[in-house]
Amino acid sequence: MNYKILFLPLLLSSLLLSDAVRATSKTQDLQIAQQPTQPDATRAAAEQAYNEAFELYKQGTAESLRQALAKWQIALPLWQKLGDKSNEALTLLGIGGVYYALGDNQQALTYYNQALPIYRQVGDKDGEAITLNNLGLVYNDLGDKQQALTYYNQALPLRRQVGDKGGEATTLTNLGRVYSDLGDKQQALTYFNQALPIYRQVGDKGGEATTLSNIASVERSKGNLETALAQIEASIKIVEELRINIKSQDLRTSYFATVQNRYQFYIDLLMQLHKQSPTKGYAAQAIHISERSRARVLLELLTEANAKIRKGVDPKLLEQEQSLQEQIDAKDKLRRDLDKAAPATAVQKLEQEIANLLSQYKQLQTQIRTTSPKYAALKYPEPLKLAQIQQQLDANTVLLQYSLGKEHSYLWVVTPNSLDSHELPPQAQIEKATNDFRQSIVRVAASGKEQAATAKQLSQIILTPVANKLANKRLVIVADGALQNIPFAALTEPTAQESYQPLLVNHEIVNLPSASTIAILRQETQKRPKAPKAIAILADPVYSTDDSRVTGKPENNSLTPDLDLQRSALSRSARNLNRNGWDRLNGTRQEAQAILKLSSPKDSLSAFDFDANYDWVTNSKLSQYRVIHLATHGFADDVNPELSGIVLSLIDKQGKPQRGYLRLNDIFNLDFPADLIVLSACQTGQGKEVQGEGLVGLTRGLMYAGSPRLVLSLWNVDDQGTKELMSEFYRQMWQEGKSPVAALRAAQLSLWQNPNWRKPLYWAAFTLQGEWR
Repeated sequence: MNYKILFLPLLLSSLLLSDAVRATSKTQDLQIAQQPTQPDATRAAAEQAYNEAFELYKQGTAESLRQALAKWQIALPLWQKLGDKSNEALTLLGIGGVYYALGDNQQALTYYNQALPIYRQVGDKDGEAITLNNLGLVYNDLGDKQQALTYYNQALPLRRQVGDKGGEATTLTNLGRVYSDLGDKQQALTYFNQALPIYRQVGDKGGEATTLSNIASVERSKGNLETALAQIEASIKIVEELRINIKSQDLRTSYFATVQNRYQFYIDLLMQLHKQSPTKGYAAQAIHISERSRARVLLELLTEANAKIRKGVDPKLLEQEQSLQEQIDAKDKLRRDLDKAAPATAVQKLEQEIANLLSQYKQLQTQIRTTSPKYAALKYPEPLKLAQIQQQLDANTVLLQYSLGKEHSYLWVVTPNSLDSHELPPQAQIEKATNDFRQSIVRVAASGKEQAATAKQLSQIILTPVANKLANKRLVIVADGALQNIPFAALTEPTAQESYQPLLVNHEIVNLPSASTIAILRQETQKRPKAPKAIAILADPVYSTDDSRVTGKPENNSLTPDLDLQRSALSRSARNLNRNGWDRLNGTRQEAQAILKLSSPKDSLSAFDFDANYDWVTNSKLSQYRVIHLATHGFADDVNPELSGIVLSLIDKQGKPQRGYLRLNDIFNLDFPADLIVLSACQTGQGKEVQGEGLVGLTRGLMYAGSPRLVLSLWNVDDQGTKELMSEFYRQMWQEGKSPVAALRAAQLSLWQNPNWRKPLYWAAFTLQGEWR
């Protein structure tokens, strides 16, 4: 069996060991007991479990790593039963590698320390060297640099003894890192310069890129900034070549997340050079590198959507895709429907089954893409440079692009004819102020004074440095990190004299995943004819057999009297992903009816009650409408973003369960060439934050489906407040003739000026993503 990959750290340091991993490890006794007892059958079972684990390990995602762990823990006692020491050590090495990748260093040490004496016992120098190197990695992560050096120095001669050139380069690089951390930069550089030609000799481009990045870091610390710049440029060039050759979008995203620190280093270095030489264009280079570091997979997905890459794909693959989607939906619905008192083993079993299905689905997606007749000829766009970004702006628009870093953060202010850059505090300081601001908004009991104070505090950090550049311009925000989760509209106007004047008083506000996104969206929509009809709207689905609309129960669509605002603030909320059932949203019916009154019946399509279902949303007739408005529950799954979605009617007219979740994977397969999609639901603008990609959620799915602009929510929205906001939004758009972004600002101002809805909790949740024209 080939175990060379096991000495390579996956470096997925952002992945944490979850309860699901521990759960799978605790269920192995039963599975092992079911294995055959005959030696040949036992060996076959051990090999099968090992090989399946190895393939899962190579995928490198948190989900596949957890599955690999479960498989290797099945194989381990089988090798022990057979007395097969070599494969026992190999499996221990694999388990340690999974724990290391998942961030559990103590468990990694436990398994590596079990593997090491076995390799020594059987005389396997290669395995011993790999294990020693891995022990060095763990101790380095734990901060014990001297112990790390001890293990690396034991591993290095063994690497050379067995002729493992790639392993030798890896250990040399690891020694260089430790000496760099200890402050001995010259010794570090010596090791890196030894490793670099070996990586090139064996053709290890990833190792070469890593070593070039390490050399750049040392050269910068020695004050050799131009030398450092040349090294990091060479490193990033290789990174991008490697990234684009990864066929799986999921793996491409995972890999890109692991190298984000290099892009941040590159930006820091350019901005340091900009301080020394402000006229040499380093700031312009820095914003370009910022663009190259963010939302690349989204850009590629939008390019694939424009190319209609799914056309011409083998119909059997598409049938398999549909089948897997239905299985995933059924399993996840079952998981959500489980009573909270259900045994933990039942929940774990379903979660494992869902994880297995998602893994199959992702592999099939890669196969669909790579076998598409159009895929081979597809050319992905380069992220925009400064001049190209400026071409996308008009005289009334200012772009604010943020990059948050561990030591320094940056803000670039771009207009059609200027660029200003500003250094901001470290990421931790900004994110604390950001979280304080968000919490002061979403907590119903928070006072207006508290909210105003946190808004002012954050504005002073991220807006005051550029206050003189904002005037009354439209602000296009390319946020980063925690800033993606806040409504800029509710921040304090930096130049305001009042105690609290929200930013939206003087500014329209638009959000983009990256500046380059707008160019791709415009490229598609400029050549697309306008849809002939105005609006398709869905509202007030049936979620439960307890609903009065189900046969045999009295109909009652009237709204209850106004509730206390503090109690109703979470009325559209799913509250958490494990709750039982979904509350009926009575206000969505009146919201939809008020919107429909503003449009001609001939130009509108509506679905209420049982008709507000999966078949209606996925019907091709929706492509005839310029606006699609969905007023229902939404939910974000931070663990598996593919499971995020929108809740439709879960019950049919006969009271029977039906498919009712429109998930992110479903949305990717829709054709929604609408000018605007509005998700009048909870947390539809949220998603899992992935380094290098931002929030992975419904936004990217809906843009892929064809809409250049979206209105989404950042938190659980109030039922009555949303009805007021949406009615005014459409009135401003259709009767006053305003653009969507101008109409949203006017509607939010209207609520802010109303004493009943003055808190940002009620009006600030909705943001416009995408095209502002």
